[in-house]
Amino acid sequence: MRSYRDLFRTPEFTPFFLSFTFHAAAQTIGGLALGTLVFRATDSPLLTAVSMFGPQLAQVLGATFLLSGADRLPPRSTLVGMGLAFAVGMAVMALPGLPLGAVFAVVLVQGLIASLGGGVRGGLMNEILPKDSYVLGRSVYNMAWGLMQIIGFATGGALLTVLSPRACLLLAAALYAASALATRLGLTARPPRSSGRPSVRATWRTNALLWSSRPRRLTYLGLWIPNGLVVGCDSLFVSYAPEAAGALFACGAVGMFVGDVTVGRLVPPALRPRLATPLLLLLATPYLFFFLRPGVYWAALATFVASMGFGASLVQQERLMSLTPDEMAGHALGLHSAGMLTMQGVSAALAGAVAQLTSPATGMTVMAAASLAVTGCLAWGWRRAGARPASVEV
Repeated sequence: MRSYRDLFRTPEFTPFFLSFTFHAAAQTIGGLALGTLVFRATDSPLLTAVSMFGPQLAQVLGATFLLSGADRLPPRSTLVGMGLAFAVGMAVMALPGLPLGAVFAVVLVQGLIASLGGGVRGGLMNEILPKDSYVLGRSVYNMAWGLMQIIGFATGGALLTVLSPRACLLLAAALYAASALATRLGLTARPPRSSGRPSVRATWRTNALLWSSRPRRLTYLGLWIPNGLVVGCDSLFVSYAPEAAGALFACGAVGMFVGDVTVGRLVPPALRPRLATPLLLLLATPYLFFFLRPGVYWAALATFVASMGFGASLVQQERLMSLTPDEMAGHALGLHSAGMLTMQGVSAALAGAVAQLTSPATGMTVMAAASLAVTGCLAWGWRRAGARPASVEV
């Protein structure tokens, strides 16, 4: 399979893609609306960042207790249930007069539910597509996320000038419901990939097995930490430029789209493994420029250039799949997703705390410098290990 056209000719890939795009649009519009609502109520960069990226903080609990369900629950029913739960959560947060504590409680519950999403979707895509099409399919998946961010942040920013944040939250609820409907009508009911009931013990056992391999550990750390620290920079857009946050998020999404197209479609497979470190360096370096407190246009350009570095995740995910048995693919991808999103939530909180004490520009600079330092340490670790992921390790 060599082209995007071939992907969409694959049975069930189109409804799978549509379901995810509805989900991504809902998450984008809902996150921007919630962040705006909290910032207008509190004027706090920390609470704004946590409101937008707080669900990610709960991912660590899901990875610890719930992740065995990624391979042990029927994928279609699980995705439908998740979509409906998110729709209800957004509708609840749109209620007038809802206390801020209740808002954050809903955010926490959403994070717990979402902890299964990455593994279920990743494992399902692994079933829908042939093995040699994983990177191409994942690049389309990432591009859909990027496009929905472009559309969602641009649309959300425009809607927030004429509608209240609560109205935008209701729109996000409708989009989550549409995602559930597309999943129910477009995908075939499949049995779980692994036998047995989901349990805490099974989650811990598989987590330990995945973590026992040094190459997998390095791959997971590379997927989680540099990316997460840079998302901490992104979490400060609302407090850095309240009236232009949607534009900054959209420019970042365009950069992510360009990076995913380049890595997934244009870069030869033999060259891809060498690009992880250069792309991670590109991901963080432009955010050092924010120390100069650039205007919106220069900030948007820096965000666009930096976000092309998110293409590193395709290289690292391909490496992870080469190191993981097929029957653990959903759990392995779920652990990647949960760890990455947890790190994003932690980084958003850290960036918000630094910005609260200093300024949003300083917070971005600090997080970018930390990301560069971690990338350098991981590159050194790979050289020292001499690890070349060519076969599955258990």
